[in-house]
Amino acid sequence: MVSRTVPSKKRKNMNNLYIPASVSSPEVDFRFDEHRLLLKGEAYPENAAVFWGDIITAMNNYLGQVESGQRITVQVALSYFNSSSTKMLFSLFSALNDKALAGNTVVLDWYHDEEDDTIFEFGQELQEDFPELTFNDHAVRT
Repeated sequence: MVSRTVPSKKRKNMNNLYIPASVSSPEVDFRFDEHRLLLKGEAYPENAAVFWGDIITAMNNYLGQVESGQRITVQVALSYFNSSSTKMLFSLFSALNDKALAGNTVVLDWYHDEEDDTIFEFGQELQEDFPELTFNDHAVRT
């Protein structure tokens, strides 16, 4: 896994996180200085706990620094993820839901192929399980 942190221009104590996509792991582009988080691609890393561990830690550090009332936008465009990644995604969304409960607006833009019922239904489950997130479903024609 190649990881690169980019120093934030606006806040010296907050680093962005970028991990390029690989065959089995998604692109991770967390621009904490812009309050924009992106996950894109496929997620079935050999060791999900190792891959997602640093990502969850970085996001939790970021969420600990976000001021109340700040809008956070999360864009997820995963075309496939395995059960191990599903557990890690639930950890991410749970932390974001908690931040929304604390007074932040957290917008989740969920992108899926319009013919992929599995990814669509997972998004619907997220909407039910994390009701504090502002959920936007985006069916994409491929």
